[in-house]
Amino acid sequence: MEISVITNGISQDYETCCRIMNETNVHFAEIQEVFGMRVERISLDEAQKIAKLNEKYQIGVSCITTHAFVGIPVASIEVDDERYQNEMALLLNAFKVAKIVKSPLVRCMCFAKQSVMDGYNGADQWVAGNNKAWPKFLQLYAPIIRAAEEHGVQLVVENGFNGMLTGSYSCKRFMKDINNKNVSILWDPANALNVCDEIFPGSYEEIKQYIKHIHIKDVLVNVRESWAKVVPIGRGMMAPYLERLANALREDGYDGFVSLENILRPDGKDFVDGYRIDIPTLISIFGD
Repeated sequence: MEISVITNGISQDYETCCRIMNETNVHFAEIQEVFGMRVERISLDEAQKIAKLNEKYQIGVSCITTHAFVGIPVASIEVDDERYQNEMALLLNAFKVAKIVKSPLVRCMCFAKQSVMDGYNGADQWVAGNNKAWPKFLQLYAPIIRAAEEHGVQLVVENGFNGMLTGSYSCKRFMKDINNKNVSILWDPANALNVCDEIFPGSYEEIKQYIKHIHIKDVLVNVRESWAKVVPIGRGMMAPYLERLANALREDGYDGFVSLENILRPDGKDFVDGYRIDIPTLISIFGD
């Protein structure tokens, strides 16, 4: 188990990220946004620049974390649509970037959440859109999976607050339905709080065989009032689970990355201040 950090939680300037990671004893970068762009939009020359800085600062890469196919309602798009093809082109560019910077993983997103996906006894027609969302989601993902196979890429799909994959149940359902060795789950347990998952042991035990990468942040979530607040790690709703989750990962021989998703911006300060608050805590809990 290794620690990494999503670099734009420190800075959009990659060399600044490398310096601060060296200062804080973090040796692996997860690249989501850099040079003011989402990583799937950078050029291959810019990828080479990242590779050279990684060599200079002795930084490895844990994941290329794209936003490909984020926030698109499954009913609004078809595989042959121009928007779909544009998103696919961005993902394929990210595959090239991943090879240049030697990333073992590429993240792809999971379209937009439909609040009710399955209905019965009339709810199928009047609430769940005739139960079309999940089959359409799988249909839309089939070309993405084929592309990962053709390019030899290990794809990780993240559960999100607003995605078709939310908590452990939908992640497990997805993995069983696609049954493909090139696809795993990027698990963000804090995102699953929005569907009231019991993070440990329940959710972890349900999907641990599919987890290839983990994001950690801490939040307070009120589902009824529909709000969320980011708080320092260990001071929110993740607090009861963190130590037990870390111990289970060690006992189960998890050999992937636990990555700080630094979206903490303390009052009157910046995200880098949030990083300096959270990274010591993350290392103390999940570090070797």
